[in-house]
Order: sequence, then C-alpha cells, then structure tokens
Amino acid sequence: MERVRDLFIFSCYTGISYIDVINLTSNNVLKGIDGNDWIFTNRQKTKSPVKVPLLKKAKDLLIKYHDHPMTQITGTLLPVISNEKMNLYLKEIADACGLKKNLTFHMARHTFATTVTLSNGVPIETVSKLLGHTKIASTQIYARVVERKVSEDMQVLMNKIDVSDDDRINQKKN
Repeated sequence: MERVRDLFIFSCYTGISYIDVINLTSNNVLKGIDGNDWIFTNRQKTKSPVKVPLLKKAKDLLIKYHDHPMTQITGTLLPVISNEKMNLYLKEIADACGLKKNLTFHMARHTFATTVTLSNGVPIETVSKLLGHTKIASTQIYARVVERKVSEDMQVLMNKIDVSDDDRINQKKN
C-alpha cells in the first residue's frame, strides 16, 4: 500500500501517466535548463516529448526508492506494479479513507493538472506542455474544473478595481 501511495503521489507532483511512470529509469533524469533535475521522457500514448522539473516531493520519492530491491532488479526509478493491481489497491485506500469516489491512478494526473499547477497560477500552455498534450484542447478539459481559481482571480481583480474606484472618488473629494 505504501508503494501504491508513493507512485500515486509521484504522479500528483509530475503529471506523468501510469505507463510512463513505471518505465522511468535513471536515464530519464537530467539537468534542465535551470540546472535542476528534470524528467525527460516521451509519452508512450502520443510519443510526444515531456519535460517536467522535479518538485521536491517527487524528488524525495526517487531518493526513497533509489536503493530499493525492486528498483534494483527492474532498473526503474520506482517499483513496478501492474495497473490493475494499482487501481485495485487505490480502491482499498479510498474505502479505508471513506472516499466515495472511484480512485484511479489517472486521478493523480488530474490532480497535477488542476490542484498542483492550474490552481497555483501555472498558465494552461505550460500545463499542456508538462502533460505532453499535443493539443491544448486536451488540457482545457482540466481547466474547466478550476472554478475556484477563476473566482479567486476575479476577487483579486475586483479588489484592485474597487480600490482604484475608491481612490478616484477620494481624489475628486480632495
């Protein structure tokens, strides 16, 4: 269960799909343009290139499994588990947590797109690149669920406009 959780969390912080996560090797971790560790790979589904800077939580998981017996045997960065078993265990985890949703590995990718990136102000074009989408329309599906972000952004705008209006009124009074 710990390995299942860790693989899921890794995807939450990288946006990398199940099949691409379990195929990662040390050859996929390189220094990026900023000098930090990045994952460079090609999506198996679309063959499109994916370059993802490693956030601390994801990097910590790679360190955790660096000398793990399973990764030593397979040569992968993370322990390999079948997609069927992964989703079966995620269902057990969801049940244990009292979640009513059908928790699947793909939800980690969804979490990366919505909660980790878009909700924190990462532009949709960047998210699209990070996810390895060939069309921005694929990424826009994730953007629709970020109404809270839209509300927060508009509140900032309203506050600026309201302050500007108040300032103009006060200047006219003086």
